[in-house]
Amino acid sequence: MEVLILLLLASLTLVTSQTIVETLPGYPGPLPFKLETGYIGVGEDEAVQLFYYFVESEGNPLEDPLMVWLSGGPGCTTLHAFFFEIGPMKIMYGKYIDNVPALRLDPNSWTKTVNVLYVEAPTLTGFSYTKTPESVRSSDTVSASQTAEFVRKFIRDHPKFSNNPLYVTGISYSGIIIPIVTEELYKGNDEGLQPTLNIRGYVAGNPLTDKNSDINSRFEYSYHMGLISEELYESARKNCLEEYAQADSNNLLCMSAIDEVDKRIERINDQRILDVDCDPPGSLVRGGNPIFRGNYQKSHLTNQIRMLSARSSFKDTNCDVDIHDYAAAWANNKDVMKALGVREGTVKEFVKCNLDMKYNYGELSMPLYDFNVQSSVVYHQNLTKRNCRALIFSGDHDLRVPHSGTLKWIKSLNLTMTDSNWDAWYSNRQVGGYKTTFARDNYTLVFATLKGAGHTASEDKPREGSDMIKRWFAHRPI
Repeated sequence: MEVLILLLLASLTLVTSQTIVETLPGYPGPLPFKLETGYIGVGEDEAVQLFYYFVESEGNPLEDPLMVWLSGGPGCTTLHAFFFEIGPMKIMYGKYIDNVPALRLDPNSWTKTVNVLYVEAPTLTGFSYTKTPESVRSSDTVSASQTAEFVRKFIRDHPKFSNNPLYVTGISYSGIIIPIVTEELYKGNDEGLQPTLNIRGYVAGNPLTDKNSDINSRFEYSYHMGLISEELYESARKNCLEEYAQADSNNLLCMSAIDEVDKRIERINDQRILDVDCDPPGSLVRGGNPIFRGNYQKSHLTNQIRMLSARSSFKDTNCDVDIHDYAAAWANNKDVMKALGVREGTVKEFVKCNLDMKYNYGELSMPLYDFNVQSSVVYHQNLTKRNCRALIFSGDHDLRVPHSGTLKWIKSLNLTMTDSNWDAWYSNRQVGGYKTTFARDNYTLVFATLKGAGHTASEDKPREGSDMIKRWFAHRPI
């Protein structure tokens, strides 16, 4: 982390915070959708400047739901969602237009029927930055508070969207943040904060929720997916008393069982268990420090991806280059930054994930971030007392945050099951996954799996994810 650059930011004169982007490098011709980018200042003296991408719905933008999308990490860019998960464009791997990775439209974009506001939070994520060194450090609670402030200010600046149904959404580590932000927005309305928001609920994909129980669920999941034997699983369960994340290091039988489990899964891709594993060997409990290739220097990255031929996907056969590196190469292009309205001098280099705040299981803090919320279940519990809708979805091939652990905390909310348990739902006349619906008073929660998907479920199953979200926002059965 180069703090010296941050010292220069206090003297920057801020110009207009909104840019209407009509063309993008890599795409031939005008954009067929409305894209706005900009900054909104939050925190003390608005020292934290959060960057955003806002794509208006291609349906009826003044009535369609407004989604606030948060990425994981923390510190990973929402460009991942824009290009690979739910956004209006895809990168054409191996193809270029004027030395910039080529772009195409995504027929499965969630923006076909939803307004999507991609927020680069916390600070120092993507193109977000801070004007003072004192405001650099963040935490779960600070990030949630600043994100809630951001949302209210965005609606203030875009009053035509004040009546749209508003949902806080995201994936992975944002599962800690999403329910906190959602509750703060409800409370803000209660307290009379302006503008009043039409907050309706939240959506979380493969969400980290409880930092202990989500780890513990990996062991049972590994057994049920055939990654470890019944005998080994039973040995670990018995000797560790089903507590692996906080296992007693003096319990030698438990430690031995965990080590044996690790030997069998260390070369398993924990985000997609059927894919090849390109990261260093990992552990179900101790995590590790995987290398995020998106943090390579721009020159190295650009030279590397140019050697690849065009193909639809190479994530299953090539470990030298991650397909997501194209997004970092695109974002580091000067013409791209100019088109997006990025303020000069605020970001030295765009990276996919800021490793100075990236969560490692069991860590309490990183140089830029404090992980001060152990579990967000209590916030979900508080939201069950609201007039609120929730959709929780999981790829069922995700070992990082297994769907079995997610279902366990959902059941701990003591809601009433309102339809048959684990019903199949369909996309393109095929089973898209399985679902269960819960409710209490004015609160409803749908839990759905995407069959065959991994940690970024909507990236792996784009049509199924699009069908799921369209139906849910339309208040139809998934």
